[in-house]
Amino acid sequence: MRPDRVTALRQETVDLFYHGFDNYMRIAFPEDELRPVSCTPLTRDAKNPRNVELNDVLGNYSLTLIDSLSTLAILASAPEDDRGTGPKALRGFQDGVAALVEQYGDGRPGPSGVGLRGRGFDVDSKVQVFETVIRGVGGLLSAHLFAVGSLPITGYSPQRPGDDPLNPRHIHWPNGFKYDGQLLRLALDLAQRLLPAFYTKTGMPYPRVNLRHGIPFYTNSPLHGSKPGAANTEGPAEITETCSAGAGSLVLEFTVLSRLTGDTRFEQLAKRAFWAVWYRKSQIGLIGAGVDAEQGHWIGAYSVIGAGADSFFEYALKTHILLSGHDLPNRTIAQPSPYGGWMDPNDIFTPLSDAENSPDTFLEAWHHAHAAIKRHLYSDLGHPHYQNVNLWTGSLASYWVDSLGAYYSGLLILAGEVDEAVETNLLYTAIWTRYAALPERWSIKDKTVEGGLGWWPLRPEFIESTYHLYRATKDPWYLYVGEMVLRDITRRCWTPCGWAGLQNVVDGEKSDRMESFFLGETAKYMYLLFDDEHPLNKLDAAYVFTTEGHPLIIPKAKPTNGAARRRSRTDELSTYFDESYTNSCPPRSSAVPLTGSVIAARNDIYHAARMLDLHEVQNSHLGLDPNSPGESALATLSFTRFPWTLPPEFLPDDGTCSKVHSPVEVSLEFAANAQQMVSGTSSNWMAGGQNMERLSADRVRVLSLSGLKITMRLEDSDEQEWRVSKVNGVPLGRDEFIVLDRAILGEVSDPRFNLVRDPVFSKIQHLHRVELLADEPEDQAEAGGLDYDAQLDPHKQFAQSNAVEEASRPTASRVAEFGFRVKAFLSRMVSSIDTLSLTGPLPFNLVINQTAVIPVGVGAAPLPTSVVPAGARVPEFGPVDPTIFPWTGIYGAGDACVGPMPEEAPRDHQVIVIRRGGCSFSSKLANIPAYAPSAKSLQLVVVVSDEEEDGADYLAYALSAAGAGIIRPLLDEVQHTPGGIPRRNPIPMVMVGGGETAYHQLVTAERIGLARRYYIESQGSRIRNIMVDEGDAGVNL
Repeated sequence: MRPDRVTALRQETVDLFYHGFDNYMRIAFPEDELRPVSCTPLTRDAKNPRNVELNDVLGNYSLTLIDSLSTLAILASAPEDDRGTGPKALRGFQDGVAALVEQYGDGRPGPSGVGLRGRGFDVDSKVQVFETVIRGVGGLLSAHLFAVGSLPITGYSPQRPGDDPLNPRHIHWPNGFKYDGQLLRLALDLAQRLLPAFYTKTGMPYPRVNLRHGIPFYTNSPLHGSKPGAANTEGPAEITETCSAGAGSLVLEFTVLSRLTGDTRFEQLAKRAFWAVWYRKSQIGLIGAGVDAEQGHWIGAYSVIGAGADSFFEYALKTHILLSGHDLPNRTIAQPSPYGGWMDPNDIFTPLSDAENSPDTFLEAWHHAHAAIKRHLYSDLGHPHYQNVNLWTGSLASYWVDSLGAYYSGLLILAGEVDEAVETNLLYTAIWTRYAALPERWSIKDKTVEGGLGWWPLRPEFIESTYHLYRATKDPWYLYVGEMVLRDITRRCWTPCGWAGLQNVVDGEKSDRMESFFLGETAKYMYLLFDDEHPLNKLDAAYVFTTEGHPLIIPKAKPTNGAARRRSRTDELSTYFDESYTNSCPPRSSAVPLTGSVIAARNDIYHAARMLDLHEVQNSHLGLDPNSPGESALATLSFTRFPWTLPPEFLPDDGTCSKVHSPVEVSLEFAANAQQMVSGTSSNWMAGGQNMERLSADRVRVLSLSGLKITMRLEDSDEQEWRVSKVNGVPLGRDEFIVLDRAILGEVSDPRFNLVRDPVFSKIQHLHRVELLADEPEDQAEAGGLDYDAQLDPHKQFAQSNAVEEASRPTASRVAEFGFRVKAFLSRMVSSIDTLSLTGPLPFNLVINQTAVIPVGVGAAPLPTSVVPAGARVPEFGPVDPTIFPWTGIYGAGDACVGPMPEEAPRDHQVIVIRRGGCSFSSKLANIPAYAPSAKSLQLVVVVSDEEEDGADYLAYALSAAGAGIIRPLLDEVQHTPGGIPRRNPIPMVMVGGGETAYHQLVTAERIGLARRYYIESQGSRIRNIMVDEGDAGVNL
């Protein structure tokens, strides 16, 4: 784009801002917002306190002015022009600060702290905590940082050499106003009024607070009814539902406030709220949208990147950026504020750890959050975009994207994920091209506005991402996108009194509201897009834009008396680094096509346009003035360009498109017959008429093939595999499994659904019979027993014991203790059985399943033919069918490296258990004496691995199938006896993981059995998320 055209767009953006700002100051100030259609102020809805859409935001504290101050400060650095844009904006910034102080005082406790509207923000307004922090507190802090010179304004240098930015001196402005930190004190006043909301047992703040009365409407709060005058507050008791974004997106503003004032309360509260949300993530790493601030449970099962969760991810990464290079906070000193009653909700919580205060931990949270999003929400069907999925399973929950999600591409740029940012942003660009705005929701499935939610209230998220994408790529394509946004806003949203949001993006109906974020964010990002040399765009410092678009930075204190700056305590923490994540920004593309735009030349550029069917949409810009910049070539087009402002010459003449990603899908439907189902439980559920059972968050058991319908998708990974995407029309998550009992598969043999024996994995099953009512061992009784409450997981506790000490103990002692721990684990279950009369020892059958890997090489022998039959069931109590666990003689041989074992080891035992390590597998097997094969002699060798060890005698690849995560052993020698004679009957061997715990469990087992693993394949490719089991759901205990 030519420089003169960029200059013209920049000036148009300045005009856009002032058309809104001047009308607000003329018509609406000191009220919160402007009604641009009726040309009147917009205030709180006093007649309807439940109108949260309005009352959550408008607090009767001149919101639009506060939100606009940082934009004025940015415009003050405009390049020199004949219109005096920069000096005008600086005067407007300083006059705006003076006007605000006149209304609300200077934040001091004396007479100067009282303004025309009262002392500070002492107003009877119930507002949303989140909106008040990001718009009010954030706007005041950002303006303060500009006022004292911590953020740059061209030609404005209030700081002198040696000044401490944390303790600025008085600054005299040309308008006669003396700035001495009034905005910072007002930010502190406003933030202190939010503190009552943090009195919850979860650490997440209540969603709303009254700026004068606190939280009397939350009846379970310890502050309920404690403040005089509370009875006069508006409305009935308030709901406690908040959202992840609302609870967890306060860290930037509150941390800067704490660092600037020395008041540590706010930083600790905001960080605690962030971690309170993060620690509640699901097992697959996703966070929900809605959450109860009082009880801490998720409300609804949606996981999204947009509304409800958006800024939580943003603040995870940006908190890392903001805090980088700074000391950890001093959490031991808390001085009461001289400006009002002291209140510190931190007193009711355990202090945060150094790790929870460290910027590296926030980066780690971002990495894991984005990895979960990429795994479960990211979809490349049609064109890359993000779906809304089930929080617990990752299954598809809805077929729409929302306008708030447009921010995510910009966030990815900050994280260095440029490729993903570019591709996912294309869809939002196509949506804007189609509607000349972003509807609140757009349906991927129906390719139209979702559910009538077609409004666009002048939101900034799309232009915000466009700005960040341009900063990272410098591709002119994004300048034309910015021009498209500017021209569409000018054409559709202009009114004589300001800028109106769109109530309906389809028919252009306007809403009578100019939200404060239009001037505070939308206009700001658009201006910075067109001002490449702005000092903020060149600032080499750890500054961030908040979710409301306010720049924030933590100034570093000047050393006093020449003393060296204290060494940061962050150095004492281990630096977080994980090479599996993106840790730096990639270089810009060096290969720029002759057209000048890498983006316009992408071979998937029209995949997003195809999702909108732009090629079938008539150009809505026909008839515009052909003399307008960039529109002369558009008047002759019969379709919508992408974006419509892009000149034709930016498209390569020989450009080609890649194939749209549309994986092969097939559906299989089994005939309905009288086939008997396997038994289920009370948690069975019906899906499409088919009885199924939810086993866990990631596993669903199909109880019958009769009438079953599955949809499979062919996925290209390292190997081509099928994945079941739907069962009876119900979507499955990417890591969700279907479990089939081998007994119901019967004689099914079809190329499209074929049962195959797994050549790599098998399963070891060992039985432990625990006498629940037997007396505990004397040594345990003499020691006072163990804490039953601490034994909820016997295997986990068993693994924590000292390995050396355990190895030296006799087997009988280990058996007794293992049984005791299992009894502790089951004690509460037994005590709850009121209807049973337990008069004697009650043997409980505890079955432990362990995935076993089959070795390879010339020394590998076939596994025994005695395996668990299909459909076998182990009763919880009483006798067990011996065919399930045929082997009772078990010999523990240690590492089997010292020398030959006793002759009775293979002669009188059916299973030998050996520890991995010390020597090769072949050497271990060679130390087993020769023996005569029989039903009572050795049938199987089980090697127990510690999993983390490696050796030269292992194949150097890890197997992920069945979740084993262990290494397949290599037997590279023909098996021979201790005397060196080749064995006539090689010994079968398998390897399991689990280390010392698994070794002792196997040695102490009453019986052991071997089951083969099976899987399903279709047309020669494995179906990766179907598990075939023997009724144990494939779970390894």
